[in-house]
Amino acid sequence: MDKNFHYSNVQRHQYGTNKTMRKVVIKKGKGYKSISFYKNGKLLRTVKRRLPIDHVTMIKNKQFITGLFSDCKTKKKR
Repeated sequence: MDKNFHYSNVQRHQYGTNKTMRKVVIKKGKGYKSISFYKNGKLLRTVKRRLPIDHVTMIKNKQFITGLFSDCKTKKKR
């Protein structure tokens, strides 16, 4: 594991007044992924998960990770 590897990426998706931000941050070889949900400019919730070591190495090798944010889903309110 490379302790000097740093990476940051933010994806913003907006549909009307709803906004979703997906972030991947890696600092010193360790990282996390998060999804933030906004409605009318206000933050509703954020789901944050740790990145596994194999995902960090795949990002470092510039490989695509299928379903990276699939475990960051939240339950729908009734």
